[in-house]
Amino acid sequence: MERSSTEYGTFQTGDSAVNWALFGASTIASQYMISAIRANAGQVSWVVSGSRDRAERYARDNGIARGTSEMEEALNDPSVDAVYISSTNEKHKDQALAAIAAGKHVLCEKPLAMTLSDAARMVAAAREKGVTLMVNHHLRCAGSHRAIRKLIAEGAIGALRSVRVFHAVHLPEHLRGWRLDNPGAGGGVVLDMTVHDTDTVRFLLGEDPVSVTAETDATGMGAGVEDSAMSVWRMQSGTMVFSHVSFNHPFGTTGVEIHGSDGAIFAPGVISQDPKGEVWLTTSEGRREITFDRGNLYDSVLVEFGKAVRGEAHSGATGLDGVKSLAVALAVREAARTGQRQPLQFEEIA
Repeated sequence: MERSSTEYGTFQTGDSAVNWALFGASTIASQYMISAIRANAGQVSWVVSGSRDRAERYARDNGIARGTSEMEEALNDPSVDAVYISSTNEKHKDQALAAIAAGKHVLCEKPLAMTLSDAARMVAAAREKGVTLMVNHHLRCAGSHRAIRKLIAEGAIGALRSVRVFHAVHLPEHLRGWRLDNPGAGGGVVLDMTVHDTDTVRFLLGEDPVSVTAETDATGMGAGVEDSAMSVWRMQSGTMVFSHVSFNHPFGTTGVEIHGSDGAIFAPGVISQDPKGEVWLTTSEGRREITFDRGNLYDSVLVEFGKAVRGEAHSGATGLDGVKSLAVALAVREAARTGQRQPLQFEEIA
């Protein structure tokens, strides 16, 4: 497994490529992250799950050396450099803090935690320990969104006026369960999808929301959590953002629209785990398709994570980015609950 530190996508601890432990025998790990780790010259040596039987079965199915229900077994392995956390949301904080205390770098699924205080504690712990904490906000690593960000930064559409993010789809059967019926585990569409919209918009515009208003609905698809949400955010520049997320739209599509004084960007299909969609720039000169890199998003996540570990400039989602996306999601829920606009004070959590 030895690789040169100059090879694309690798990061080094000593003389060997990174060795990972997975916390959570999850679908996203088996479908995306394990292959991305291996594509970036890394290896996965542990998987930790609440059930030892499930962990051992998952390990066999995915070519992982060891499975366990005790995270200390993996954390006590000195060959483990980094931990990828994709367990249910309420477990993120304790698992991340344990990994950080053991001196491991951490890539955590969103949301970073269930509360802002817990998320901020995770960021502080990583800073104090001198390890990297990042959040798997994969959309900012898509070639489509990087192309959109570049167009905005270059002034291709002039002064920004509004953004519309449509992310209302149908939750697949195999991803249901706790997302629809377990608020204690962090279920609900807001913590699952509004956090992604938040990070994506912050990445595209390079600024934060200052307030949100919202409505949520529970249509009976699950129990005890919202399955649809619409929210409007006011950004620092005054730009308005509309986000529509849902688990219950069987014929829904995804995409982003950004409108400015001199043009607009239309990007259907780009809210995806795969490098899909299109990007179109429309100005007074007409409509032009924008080409973009269609590389694997999760490969790019690992590349950015490696840069962060090496202390290089990167465009991945930091722990602080995770805190901010969680703050917006929690404000959306509170705005829907109270019927009142919720202010956001990011200076307090920076």
